[in-house]
Amino acid sequence: MAKVPELFGSMVFNEQTMQERLPKATYKALQKTIQNGEPLDLSVANVVANAMKDWAVEKGCTHYTHWFQPMTGVTAEKHDSFISPNGDGQVIMEFSGKELVKGEPDASSFPSGGIRATFEARGYTTWDPTSYAFAKDGTLYIPTAFCSYTGEVLDKKTPLLRSMERISTEAVKILQLLGNKDVTRVTTTVGPEQEYFLIDKDMYDLREDIIYTGRTLFGAKAPKGQELDDHYFGSIKTRVAAFMRDLDTELWKLGIFAKTKHNEVAPSQHELAPIFSTTNIATDHNELTMEVMKKTAEKHGLVCLLHEKPFAGVNGSGKHNNWSISTNTGKNLLDPGKEPEKNTQFLLFLAAIVKAVHEYQDLLRISVASAGNDHRLGANEAPPAIISMYLGDELGALVDAIINDKEYVSKGKVKMETGVDVLPDFKKDNSDRNRTSPFAFTGNKFEFRALGSSLNIACPNIMLNTMVAEELSEFYDELKDSDDLESSVKALIKKTFTEHQNIIFNGNNYAEEWVAEAEKRGLLNLKSLPEAMAHYIDKKNIDLFVKNKIYSKDEIQARYEIELENYAKEINIEALTMIDMAKKKIIPAVSAYVRELTDTALAKKALSAEIPTSVEEELITSLSNKLVCFSKKTTELEDAVIKADEYSKDNLTYATYFRETVFAIMQELRAVGDSMETETSAEYWPYPSYGEMLFGV
Repeated sequence: MAKVPELFGSMVFNEQTMQERLPKATYKALQKTIQNGEPLDLSVANVVANAMKDWAVEKGCTHYTHWFQPMTGVTAEKHDSFISPNGDGQVIMEFSGKELVKGEPDASSFPSGGIRATFEARGYTTWDPTSYAFAKDGTLYIPTAFCSYTGEVLDKKTPLLRSMERISTEAVKILQLLGNKDVTRVTTTVGPEQEYFLIDKDMYDLREDIIYTGRTLFGAKAPKGQELDDHYFGSIKTRVAAFMRDLDTELWKLGIFAKTKHNEVAPSQHELAPIFSTTNIATDHNELTMEVMKKTAEKHGLVCLLHEKPFAGVNGSGKHNNWSISTNTGKNLLDPGKEPEKNTQFLLFLAAIVKAVHEYQDLLRISVASAGNDHRLGANEAPPAIISMYLGDELGALVDAIINDKEYVSKGKVKMETGVDVLPDFKKDNSDRNRTSPFAFTGNKFEFRALGSSLNIACPNIMLNTMVAEELSEFYDELKDSDDLESSVKALIKKTFTEHQNIIFNGNNYAEEWVAEAEKRGLLNLKSLPEAMAHYIDKKNIDLFVKNKIYSKDEIQARYEIELENYAKEINIEALTMIDMAKKKIIPAVSAYVRELTDTALAKKALSAEIPTSVEEELITSLSNKLVCFSKKTTELEDAVIKADEYSKDNLTYATYFRETVFAIMQELRAVGDSMETETSAEYWPYPSYGEMLFGV
């Protein structure tokens, strides 16, 4: 294998490649677009496109694609070849600036939330020059935004870029007001940690529930799960280590900063963490990481599961969104420094974030809501559905001192003494890491821990950037005409912390007492997607997005409709899959086993009345009773799915019906099915067990 520095970014049309292949004037013009957001001239795009095509062809590419992120939750791509007829029956390889800048995929089959009629098919993709093009599987991939013919945004990239512009504009105004005249741009950065499961492909092929829905809809717990905590950070199995090695190689080629890999808590669960990068690039890279994980797993006879809860009874998978803000002069605005009590700039930005999280806690909760994530949030394996912030002992004490006009005395860095001569002593961090907090300060960034593993991270980062931009804008308006800026800033920091301290909680978010305490504090506890999404179209949230030009009112409504409709569709697919599994496989299998038990009992009796048949009879009675109940519940679920049509005229009512009625019956059906699995011979049970899947790699 090539050395890592040579390998890294070798399949990316990055800075170094551009410098080598573009004329100086073209390179400079492109850099102005990337760094300062200046418009790109078509003549420049033509030169870039030609150089990009030559590079891609050298890398073995025959096609190009505009790679975008529609509102389906996955990425989309349409591949066009570089070939162009040259008039004598031959072809040449061509690629123009127009083709680079604009693509036209049919938009009619992508979710639009009623923004446009199905017959209005035209949609446009437009090049995002701030995210590098890359070569993969014989195709040049060009990261793009996606909009409709009439200009409505149909993707997740465009609002993300808008939100990054907004927070940059407002942060720069505040920083310049505070005397930092050299700061002209601010960027948010993200490092998303990615959890996933690996199972054997042969097992996967036998589980129609995982194939159709990404999770097991039936499955009794294995005798061993995660209770010994022996898998977490444990020795990595040979087959998994080989997969991880290949995954690192493929990601490094694509310029993705894959840094850390380890076993997670549940058996067969693992994690990959990258080094942080600019938010839109981190978003592209995370989408790409999930795609590469799946393809690399296939090569090893494995399947990578990215569902939030593939297996009941063991931890599901999340994705931690490590978010920070930096200036173009290289300063991290969330770094408290050695004396945070004197770092007024840091405290002002911290106050803006505290205020934003308090006022828009519903939006943060909405940004991580999904059918899959509903299984995790609040289940003692992920942060609760209640949004709160953790600042740590040191910062928490400082905020408390500001609110109460008390003198703050820093403990400084405490020396950790190990008590073993050969082990070096080291300095302890200023705060612990609260693994139960949804939004925790971790030194120089905030870790938003409530994301589900399959989520596109654009959603939470659009919310974070926009709501913090809004608070900074309000701060600027309050401070800009001050006669005594220093006093005004300190007064504003104190006022903000005082008014919004209810969102700060440094304790155990899993404790039952916290639920009651949070309610007293006026914090929301939105337990499912329908409950959360109902708040998306609250006036304050519409005003936030429209004022900051992230979405129009119609685009907000469209996203609201899409999320609710998708949720209902996902649970509907799960319900139909359960019915199919129950009727075609589980009921026949258990019936056959009961028949064998009956035949065995009768054969024993025929041999001799003395031979006991109590074991068979007990099992026959137990399984027969459960089978009757299971069959009734299957019919009940079928009826509930049919009845759902009555609620489909309003998407909130529709989604709520699936959550409260259909999903509830699914859980009851599963409980009976899982109980039957524990009593049915493995020879008869039609699906691989949890033990085989979780410990079979």
